[in-house]
Amino acid sequence: MMQRKRKFKPAQPTLNAKWRTNIDDHPIGLAWSPDGKNLAVAGVSGPITLFNGEDGAVQHKLPGHALDTMAISWRKDSRLLASVGQDGKVRLWDVETGRQQCEMDGGASWVERVACSPRDDMLVSAAGRKLRLWNSSGDLIREYPDANSTITDIKWRRDGRQFAISAYNGVVLYDPSEAEPLRRFEWQGSTLTLEWSRDGKYIATGDQDSTVHFWITDTGKDLQMWGYETKVLELAWSFNSRYLATGGGTQVVIWDCSGKGPAKTRPIMLEGHQRLIKHLKFQRKGMLLASGGNDGLLAIWKVKKNKPSLLVDATFKAPIAGLAWSPDDRCIAVADESGTLSIAAVKR
Repeated sequence: MMQRKRKFKPAQPTLNAKWRTNIDDHPIGLAWSPDGKNLAVAGVSGPITLFNGEDGAVQHKLPGHALDTMAISWRKDSRLLASVGQDGKVRLWDVETGRQQCEMDGGASWVERVACSPRDDMLVSAAGRKLRLWNSSGDLIREYPDANSTITDIKWRRDGRQFAISAYNGVVLYDPSEAEPLRRFEWQGSTLTLEWSRDGKYIATGDQDSTVHFWITDTGKDLQMWGYETKVLELAWSFNSRYLATGGGTQVVIWDCSGKGPAKTRPIMLEGHQRLIKHLKFQRKGMLLASGGNDGLLAIWKVKKNKPSLLVDATFKAPIAGLAWSPDDRCIAVADESGTLSIAAVKR
């Protein structure tokens, strides 16, 4: 499978540091507000810090969850931040006041996942096998029948008309207006993560058995890509739905999904990391791809079919814990496991 290796020399610096701080915790979540004004950083011990995205000033320090915070997600209007944690709760925070707006029961002792709709005020939470749909006033809209196994991921389609969950046995699609699933993409294995392509044509999944699946959403047909070093937890689609970047090892593996799709093609492989890649993020509207690894390396690549290039690399003192491009694609936020948070502008 993976034969097109491209190794690059270190690039000249093209990052301009804007601000840097430390949250004195292991970051578990990193997310810009949709309007780009605030950056939320959740620490594994519970607290969530809201920073001014421009200068790093602390806007609010939210208590988060008494045990551990597990995940965060912004409402589309940037006024509310949703969080879930090991106290079994879903919490909604008013980011202007820094106060909790409401608290909901996630349905189990740990709530691992939360995802706000990109279309309206709905959000979905997952706690073990429990899947619940809420509005931003904290009202339960619907509780779905239990999943077959622990839900490992939730992602909305870009238009907000559907969302998908992953678990053992594959992927299930839902329309938030319907009580029953729209479709099941079944596979006998453990699916760990999923990502919709921007055009909705594909759902890609990373799997426990060191494979990647491409599900064609219109037909339910799937393709399987194998040969990864380890289980695949890192997936990132380009804005034009042409490229899927995947981790699962020390190289960035990029599949070209144009034309007839990635079947029977060879991926582009980018070398540079010395240890496992842990995070991948494409720009929202550009072709720069950021990768972060257990070696503390941040690499930013310009992705082209025939001439991919490394624009910049920088090394942090601890493994990379999170990456997030700002909504305007001009800056990237990087957190490492020591709690260091850096925001840098990327030269074009």
